[in-house]
Amino acid sequence: MATKNKPFRPLLVYYNKEEHNRVEKLIEEKLMLLDEASVWINNVFDRDGEKVNMKKTYYYILSRYFFILNCLTTNTMKKLLLVLMFVPLVSFGQNEIDYDILYPDRSILIKFHNDFTKNHYPNRIAEFKKNPLSSMGIVFLGNSITEEGGDWGKKINMDGVSNRGISGDTTDGILERLNEVFFFKPKAIFILIGLNDLWSFHNDLGVPSINYIENNIIKIVKAINNGSPETMVFVQSILPTRNAFFVSHINKINNFLKQNKNKYDFEFIDLYSSFVDSKGLIKFDLTYDDAHLNEKGYAVWVENLRDIISLLN
Repeated sequence: MATKNKPFRPLLVYYNKEEHNRVEKLIEEKLMLLDEASVWINNVFDRDGEKVNMKKTYYYILSRYFFILNCLTTNTMKKLLLVLMFVPLVSFGQNEIDYDILYPDRSILIKFHNDFTKNHYPNRIAEFKKNPLSSMGIVFLGNSITEEGGDWGKKINMDGVSNRGISGDTTDGILERLNEVFFFKPKAIFILIGLNDLWSFHNDLGVPSINYIENNIIKIVKAINNGSPETMVFVQSILPTRNAFFVSHINKINNFLKQNKNKYDFEFIDLYSSFVDSKGLIKFDLTYDDAHLNEKGYAVWVENLRDIISLLN
């Protein structure tokens, strides 16, 4: 497995139109010279009507900075601004950074979350804040099947492994919590998501189509590839369940992911084949409730990752 070697891309994928227009105006007015850019980056920002200082907006400033850098056309200007990137790093230590900016606000409402997840999602985010990712670590990102895996570091016998599973989470929920990944830039990330989206779609609870789920998974991949270009992205197949109505939809999404791994620059891990029986359902002895895994199920999962993990060590 080759180490990723990609050209520079902006730290964040998403920015609002007002910010975009503001940056374009600054560039047009030629205010992005070295001295003026330095002052602009270090000045107090007025964000959402609230004055916030440099320390509390470190990540916000840095993300906007990378966007500006990406907009510039001359190599000279890019080199000058690359120097400026280290100004805030020298100004204060990492332990002084307000990491709250990396996580969704507790009041956030994710579309298509059910009542349980509306409460559980912010509680898990609060736990993540207390235990940030390890730089160059390993991340398991997903829903309840990932969360219930518990200590993934113990499972795969590695240090610096973080469980970022949230029970009930959907692809939209994942998209709202990637800034932590962009900031800490893990070595590898293992994604397993989509089953709750399928439940929502099947029961007419909001998710509009299978294509919507497929596109959101690709959005997640693109966001990570842009925000943390050196992170190796592994997308794992959606696992089968004991519900026959899921079979064709799960197969469609898994085939889509397998067929598009090269186009969108991620590795596809086929867990599905190790869990499925002859009827397209999860094997009885790998689940405790027709969808979630028992210890034997997690052992099968880990066994499928063994060769990849050995390369990451």
